[in-house]
Amino acid sequence: MPAFVRAIDTLSESAGKLCAWMFFAIGVFITYEIIVRNDIVRGLLGTAPTIWVDEVCRIMQVWAAYLAAAYVLKHREMVTIEVALKDHTSIARRLAETLAIILLFVFAGVAAYFGFQLWLKSTLAGHTTDSFLAPPIWLTHASVWVGFTLLFLQGVVELYRIWSVGVPPSRDDPLDVAH
Repeated sequence: MPAFVRAIDTLSESAGKLCAWMFFAIGVFITYEIIVRNDIVRGLLGTAPTIWVDEVCRIMQVWAAYLAAAYVLKHREMVTIEVALKDHTSIARRLAETLAIILLFVFAGVAAYFGFQLWLKSTLAGHTTDSFLAPPIWLTHASVWVGFTLLFLQGVVELYRIWSVGVPPSRDDPLDVAH
C-alpha cells in the first residue's frame, strides 16, 4: 500500500502543479488577447485578435478545475467545519472524516463513470466544438473522468491515512503551536 500511496500522492502533486502553470498560461493568453484587441496596439503592430485564445483558455480552465481537486484533497484544503469535532485524535473525528470520504467516493465515482461514458461517445462519434478552432469535444470531456478518477484515488489514499496515521491537526487551529 505505501507504494500505491506514494504513486497517487506524486500524481496528485504533479497535477496540482500543472494546474497552477495552466492558470498562469491562461492569464498570459488573456493578457495577450486584451493587448492585441487594443486599437492603438493594433494600429502600431498591425495585429488582429486571435481565434484560439477563448477556446484554448476554456479547455485549460476545465482541465485545471478538475485536475486540481485531487491536489486540494491531498493538502487537506477542502472546506471543513470542525465545530463539534475539533479533536483530531478522536474516533468520532475519524468516523466523520471516513463518512465524508465515502460520500466523495459516491460523487467522484458517479462523475467518473458517466464522464467516461460521455467521453467515449464523443470520441467515437468524432464530435467537435462549434467554433472556428473546432477542437474535438473529447478534450473537455476527458477532463471530467480523468479528474474525478484521480480525486477518487486520492480519496482512497486519504482514507488509508486516516486509519493508519490519523487525522492531521487543522492548520487553522490557533491552539496548535506545532505550525
